[in-house]
Amino acid sequence: MTGLSEVSGLSEVSGQRLWPPAGGPGQPGPYRPHTLTAAYERCRQLNRRHGTSYYLATRLLPDWKRPHVHALYGFARYADEIVDAFGDSHPEQRATALADWGERFFAALDEQSCADPVLAAVVHTVRSFGIDRADFRAFLASMAMDLTVTRYPAYPDLLNYMEGSAAAIGTMMLPVLESADPPRAREPARQLGLAFQLTNFIRDVAEDLHRGRVYLPLADLDQFGVTPADLARAEPTPAVRQLLAFECDRARAHYQAALPGVALLVPSSRPCVRAALELYGGILDEIESSGYRVLRRRLRLPRRRRAAIFARHLSAAARATRAERRVAVRLPGL
Repeated sequence: MTGLSEVSGLSEVSGQRLWPPAGGPGQPGPYRPHTLTAAYERCRQLNRRHGTSYYLATRLLPDWKRPHVHALYGFARYADEIVDAFGDSHPEQRATALADWGERFFAALDEQSCADPVLAAVVHTVRSFGIDRADFRAFLASMAMDLTVTRYPAYPDLLNYMEGSAAAIGTMMLPVLESADPPRAREPARQLGLAFQLTNFIRDVAEDLHRGRVYLPLADLDQFGVTPADLARAEPTPAVRQLLAFECDRARAHYQAALPGVALLVPSSRPCVRAALELYGGILDEIESSGYRVLRRRLRLPRRRRAAIFARHLSAAARATRAERRVAVRLPGL
């Protein structure tokens, strides 16, 4: 799966492997948060290590919002690790671990206590902002699909998967980012999640194929005369380039549908989302300028361009955060 995660496969944070935990499948690992702050720090480490563009954008948020975004990232990242662990082997073990992860999450929501560092942070975030549990159910259902579904006949089928794996992530984030009109902001938030994930699918064609998955709809491959074998070549054929250009245009349509939602967010969250739009949209630029050479290596936005995007939005973020603090200070005197 390539959703919020920037790197798949088993990972380590501060020298500790994320999954499978040392205690066995579906059991908490040796790490225990002594405080809620430590739990949030664990999630921040995951985000910083694996979500390069995503993490950079979160640095434009006010300090108090960042830990909650990191917690939601950590939840998604952990599920992603379970799905991708051991490649295609041990599917029953992965299915059991994913189901256990979901059960422990919902149990922790009800019990208001948890020893797992990622769950401790995300449960606190969900309860603090009243995030809809249905979004987490949809996300976990899509993660379960990754254990058995390797092809998607047409775009509506892929959209059904992305409804949980991407759109639900956007709507999870919305309460943390804050909007004066949440009902109107919900659809742009969905579209932003879809745009990000489709961008990842285009960039990670070769990586996903190596895992036996093709996320680009088979109907699109047929339309351009492309076979899965063509996606395994180091150099894209003219037909593959046409296919990828078509998918890039489709991703940009999702970005356009997400744009109106930025103005619906509170001012202190807008620079972060604008930067994320540029960072992920810039990946499409890199794909196009490379001649769609995504089959050989993972294309990244150059570090200099990432830094320029961050710097461009930094002053606006600082102004919005200062204004937010002034309002907070004045409120008791009203």
